[in-house]
Amino acid sequence: MATRREVIKAAAAGLAGLGILGASTQTQAEEKAVAETNDKMIWGYLIHLGYNMWGDWDNPKIKMENWPARPYLRCDEKLWDDLMPVMQEAGINLVVIDLGEGVQYQTHPELAVKGSWSREHLKEKLDQMRKLGIEPIPKLNFSTGHDIWLGDYSRRVSTEPYYKVCADLIGEACDLFDHPRFFHIGMDEETQEHQESYEYCVIRQHGLWWKDLLFFVGEVEKNKSRAWMWSDHVWRHHDEFFEKMPHSVLQANWYYGEPFNEDINYVKAYLDLEEKGYDQIPAGSNWSSPKNFKNMVEYLAKKIDPKHLKGFLQTVWHPTLEGFRDKHLAAISQVGEARKEFSKG
Repeated sequence: MATRREVIKAAAAGLAGLGILGASTQTQAEEKAVAETNDKMIWGYLIHLGYNMWGDWDNPKIKMENWPARPYLRCDEKLWDDLMPVMQEAGINLVVIDLGEGVQYQTHPELAVKGSWSREHLKEKLDQMRKLGIEPIPKLNFSTGHDIWLGDYSRRVSTEPYYKVCADLIGEACDLFDHPRFFHIGMDEETQEHQESYEYCVIRQHGLWWKDLLFFVGEVEKNKSRAWMWSDHVWRHHDEFFEKMPHSVLQANWYYGEPFNEDINYVKAYLDLEEKGYDQIPAGSNWSSPKNFKNMVEYLAKKIDPKHLKGFLQTVWHPTLEGFRDKHLAAISQVGEARKEFSKG
């Protein structure tokens, strides 16, 4: 496949060939086209407001302090505020906010914990982000592997009360974010393997998984936003995924390793999504390697057609707490470095 820069330059060259551009201005047009495409690219970062998205009990075998759900908010507002201008400086132009239990929802105040932000406070933070040129995007993870934030409703999955609550929350989040361009619905790791450390395990499969996924997508679209999701369902259900997944859903396959080649199943998923014509914002992380994000950008910029490659998303998967400041700063820096290399084409 031609590189991203080659594709863009070819388009400019085509205009020159038609006489629309003179030869003397072709090079300028090529460089301008590349620059404009770079400006439209999403350089995203996932940050947690809520963090009740994993353990439902204090499992002694899990050594991560923040793994279990807690009845209080785990988000350091000072760190949050400190990170935003650093993101701006690194060229990050979009932030996905994992809301979870972090908001005092008007429709369902029962989901709040001690310290959850008021609607007004959240909107103030969103306005501050926009002033920095950062587009805020809501995320509510409806995967049964990551829905402890839903409280009792996480044990009423696929019932009428559950559907009503989820629809209410999607609608309210869209209102809070002023009808965002995208809405991340999560939907990752809904397997027994990923819930074996939980006390209560729920897995939708076959037609029910698809029914609920399409319900969430429909609610997002009803609120004039575009559903965005993790793509790992394709790892285990390849043919069914491509048979049933709407192309309207923005895909975020994820892989956090260092090497990138198509012999790695998780990496091949990016290429399969491209072959099937899905829009993508690939996700990387410094969870396992500080080289992952840069390697991902370098590899996929050559593999995914520019018309489908909407950007890249960095994840850190640690709470927004002072103890993880350095981890966040490193992840942000890695985005900045990768962005500079990407801009060179």
